[in-house]
Amino acid sequence: MPKFAFAYHGGHQFKTREEGAAHMVKWQAWSAGLGDAVVDPGMPFSGSKTVSADGVADDGGANPLSGITIVQAETMEEALEMAKSCPHIDIGGTIEVAQAMDMQM
Repeated sequence: MPKFAFAYHGGHQFKTREEGAAHMVKWQAWSAGLGDAVVDPGMPFSGSKTVSADGVADDGGANPLSGITIVQAETMEEALEMAKSCPHIDIGGTIEVAQAMDMQM
């Protein structure tokens, strides 16, 4: 079955630890609801640097990466439906969905 990466971008910072914890409960419920489709629940990120031919910049660019998840789905449309229900959307974030290429390494 094809694998897809969910790359989380943006989203607002939580004002309190309790607000962040409440969001995490929603995110964990969403992830658990995906069942066996979740290959790797991934991880959140904080802060990033961008490496280019010009050197290293101390930011993630205009739309920094804030986390990743790997899922499996029959089609891109199925993966998109999974992403649409993610609570990351509710905090102003976006989710980039990319299908993994099947190739020998």
